[in-house]
Amino acid sequence: MEKIHKLKPENPIKEFDEFAAIVKRLRNECPWDREQTHESIRHLLLEETYETLEAIDEKNYDELKKELGDLLLHVAFSAVIAEGDGKFDLKDVIESINQKLISRHPHVFGEVKVSGTKDVLRNWEHIKLGESNRKSILDGVPKTLPSLTRAYRIQEKSSKVGFDWDKSEDSFKKVEEELEEFKKEAEKRKDSHGKITDEDRRELEKELGDILFAITNYSRFFEINPENALRLTIEKYIKRFQHIETELKKRGKKITESNLEEMDEIWNESKKIFN
Repeated sequence: MEKIHKLKPENPIKEFDEFAAIVKRLRNECPWDREQTHESIRHLLLEETYETLEAIDEKNYDELKKELGDLLLHVAFSAVIAEGDGKFDLKDVIESINQKLISRHPHVFGEVKVSGTKDVLRNWEHIKLGESNRKSILDGVPKTLPSLTRAYRIQEKSSKVGFDWDKSEDSFKKVEEELEEFKKEAEKRKDSHGKITDEDRRELEKELGDILFAITNYSRFFEINPENALRLTIEKYIKRFQHIETELKKRGKKITESNLEEMDEIWNESKKIFN
């Protein structure tokens, strides 16, 4: 791994130094910036992340450029906050990620041979376990992730060590099995009036969770992240529903004055526009 030490930036970017200086000055001189903590800007970091995803979904590269800048600002600002607390600084952050990238890619910076992506991912998880006090490869999946994303990452990590279905068809059989179990439980638990108790609802939540987990696992065989898929479907639904509202307005109606038959007719038209 001798060549690791020979890595040097070809063109240091003066704009980055200027950027870092701006962030530090804001922290020192702006009343709002001085008051912030890691906790107070946590929700803003999450919001900027989702805005970045939206720009990617819409293939709006001008907006993506801006959103990536906002994410970079959060990285730098959090580092400046930590520096003020005597924890670490931006240089430490950059050195840490440099070391991580090098150590986790021994097939690039070392002598390890790999046959493809699967070997790379398997090595990655093995190296991560050796770097920390984690007792399980699943320990690194944040509990705060959206549930579908968390399910996907857990299954992905399990797969890297060989705990997986051999074929996608086998995975789909599990989806069918869970769907049938949910249907049976749902029909069995509702009373003659179509109502269920709180206890029944909790049990059905578990059954529904099994369905979502199984579908997530099946989607992974096709490298489809269910969180992304659901987000795109939600956006498509919104556009189609808003099309209904627009068309009804043209007819001089509010949506509350329409009926299912009329709305369904317009919905079918919207499917040709928004697919």
